[in-house]
Amino acid sequence: MKILSPILILVFLLISSDSFAKQGSNNDSKKYAINKEKKKLMFKCDGRQHCSQMRSYDEAKYFIKHCPNTKMDGDNDGIPCEGYKKTGD
Repeated sequence: MKILSPILILVFLLISSDSFAKQGSNNDSKKYAINKEKKKLMFKCDGRQHCSQMRSYDEAKYFIKHCPNTKMDGDNDGIPCEGYKKTGD
């Protein structure tokens, strides 16, 4: 019985550490998925100025906030392309 107890404790510790390692890797993959999704939403100023040149409403919002000389918010209320149907909201 004296030998069995340390062996059981060792087995328990090995199983616990293995399940803990698996939980950490699942969290890492979730973080990667979130970061990858954020990268898709990144836009860059490239000289486009008009709503007809935008691919999405989110892109137009980015442009009026970050890019100079845009012509998508005539009343300066922060909402671009008000005459267009909003997509991606």
